[in-house]
Amino acid sequence: MITKESIKRYAKQIGADLVGISSMDRFEGAPLQQDPRQIFPDAKSCIVLAFRIPRGYFRGIEEGTYFAPYTAMGYAGINEIYGPIVLRELCCYIEDHGYEAVPIPNIGFHDNVSWVELHKTGKMSVTTTPVEEGRAAPDVLVDMRALAFAAGLGEFGYSKVFLTPEFGPMQRFVALLTDFEMEPDPIFEGKICDRCKLCARACTGKAISMTETEYITIAGHKCEYAKIDLWACGQAYRGENPEYNPFYLPGHDTLGKDKYESQYDHMGLAPYLRHNHAVEGARGCMRECYIHLEKTGRLTHKFKNEFRKRKPWVIDRSKADTEVDETENELKDLLF
Repeated sequence: MITKESIKRYAKQIGADLVGISSMDRFEGAPLQQDPRQIFPDAKSCIVLAFRIPRGYFRGIEEGTYFAPYTAMGYAGINEIYGPIVLRELCCYIEDHGYEAVPIPNIGFHDNVSWVELHKTGKMSVTTTPVEEGRAAPDVLVDMRALAFAAGLGEFGYSKVFLTPEFGPMQRFVALLTDFEMEPDPIFEGKICDRCKLCARACTGKAISMTETEYITIAGHKCEYAKIDLWACGQAYRGENPEYNPFYLPGHDTLGKDKYESQYDHMGLAPYLRHNHAVEGARGCMRECYIHLEKTGRLTHKFKNEFRKRKPWVIDRSKADTEVDETENELKDLLF
């Protein structure tokens, strides 16, 4: 016999670190294009799984010497490989007991989104056509943070990154809709974020406003967070700031917001980047936030030693560009 408890227990056995349950009525008032009920109108419950990002994935970025693990394993690896594998197993477990299970991986099927409008105005609109009047157009793009909040897993931080009492900002989410009805978990009523705004101060793109905020309402709860400059965030994420990008190509300029016209230009936003995305390693919204939460004892998951051990690095570009040229010449001699 399947129960809420057995589902949670199985989800953790197959790899989820946190599991929360939301009833579907908690999404009342959600924008049509982000409403999970549009995906499965007969769903009774939403299951949200969290996968922690091990702290060690950030170590090489923190030291400025090794950037692969966070990008490959902490970002794409969880979103595109590990999360979907666990999600499939849980879907099969529920369907083996006679209930339908619809997976919602944290993979952005964004071809229907107008990237031009999103990055120029901060507003999302779709370019696809609804199959019927009054229904969302494909693909519905749910906000995993909203689902995690509705499932009682934590709260929105000032940076808009979702925080859990266990791991702070260091996790990613997937979700599952099912017609098996369960008692929802209570909404999180604690307080993790103390509005220190260190996330905004440390953001390499200055994308997090120090003064302006926005909010959404979920299940009668007001979730407030900083206003985010999505263009600045996206550029910093791709390595725009030379002082925080060891892979920066000297002399290469940003594409420029005013030149951003093609639907697919977002693939070439950073001609100055010779590395995978997330090169700045979420310096403000995740690393600085985590360090503060750890130092102030706000997280239940503890370590023997603190994460930050040295003064954060910043590159002196007046010296670095010359050093890069010399290193490249040495590598050419070795490789060619």
